[in-house]
Amino acid sequence: MTISHAPPDLPVGLEKTPAPGSRTPPALEPIVPASVRRVRLRSVPRWLRRTVGPLLLLALWQVFSATGVLHPDVLASPGTIARAGGGLIADGTLPAAMGVSLQRVAVGLVLGGVVGTVLALVSGLSRLGEDLVDATVQMLRTVPWVGLIPLFIIWLGIGEAPKVALIALGVAFHLYVNVYAGIRGVDAQLIEAGESLGLSRWGLVRHVVLPGALPGAMTGLRYSLATAWLALVFGESINADAGIGFLMNQAREFFRTDVIVVCLVVYAFLGLTADVIVRTLERLLLQWRPTFTGQ
Repeated sequence: MTISHAPPDLPVGLEKTPAPGSRTPPALEPIVPASVRRVRLRSVPRWLRRTVGPLLLLALWQVFSATGVLHPDVLASPGTIARAGGGLIADGTLPAAMGVSLQRVAVGLVLGGVVGTVLALVSGLSRLGEDLVDATVQMLRTVPWVGLIPLFIIWLGIGEAPKVALIALGVAFHLYVNVYAGIRGVDAQLIEAGESLGLSRWGLVRHVVLPGALPGAMTGLRYSLATAWLALVFGESINADAGIGFLMNQAREFFRTDVIVVCLVVYAFLGLTADVIVRTLERLLLQWRPTFTGQ
């Protein structure tokens, strides 16, 4: 049995030096894996990373306005827009307009959401319903809904009804297409598994079909909200006497680009808020579905 011992440490000054003519090995540098570099980038708060682009655009905008590249009659500076927005908030004009516009969107979203979802359920759950409903909806969906404004004015007048109807129409089509696709996209093997477990038709719809179609419904809701704000812009151009669109029309007549931009910022803020609400609903309702969140 052989026992090996590690060589003792040499005194200072007697360390072993490389022999003449021998090559000194190159120094090794530590290699940082790509995953570690990604972790360092992720250490920066995500909200801070997402604000880099808008803040850079805002800074360039201010520089161009201060140097005269952007004339105030073409586009007001961020400082002027901020003062205009503060004045509209202080005198209550902007909050009142936002309340009217939100009411129109809410009513149109509910009406269009109910109609679109019901038609999608009828068409998606039954072949007879598909034969009776789908062709008609697909035909009407190809008609530009903005082009129906003159007919809405003739049929419904120039009050609130045509504005709400325009929003509801745009919402209904988006929800119908996505909910219908979600229902028909449910895996057939899941249906067979539910039938083998003894689920009734209503049980299959409740426990298999509707949960499977929920991701498509959430996608349709996001598109519907975006369409609702777009329809609101067109709808409030129909002889509106209140709302954000009314403020924009007034500002256009007096060449107030600062007020126009304030209204556009409000539209963008409301749309972003609606998208955040839908994302929150997706996280709550679709916890069972693992998804890729990026690297």
